Amino acid sequence: MRITLSIAGAILLASTPVLAQDAAAPAAVAQIRAGKVLRDANAVRLGTIDRVNADGSVKIIFESRFVTVPADTLTVVEGGAVTSLSKKDVRKLR
Repeated sequence: MRITLSIAGAILLASTPVLAQDAAAPAAVAQIRAGKVLRDANAVRLGTIDRVNADGSVKIIFESRFVTVPADTLTVVEGGAVTSLSKKDVRKLR
């Protein structure tokens, strides 16, 4: 029984920094708003953000179609929205 509790405690302690990082990430992404321009990591303009979804992902019109860019790829750099995806990667999204 003690071993089980020790293992559970170790797992909980090991996961705490990850939880803290996840909590900080939405704060930065919360600055992303509809109407802002979304750029890729190379500062190439991908499109204007049409909608910010509840999960933090954004919809843009990219090459005449709606594309949803996942929230975990988004950051705010100098007040602008940036994705870690390249333009080529965004072409593959739906």
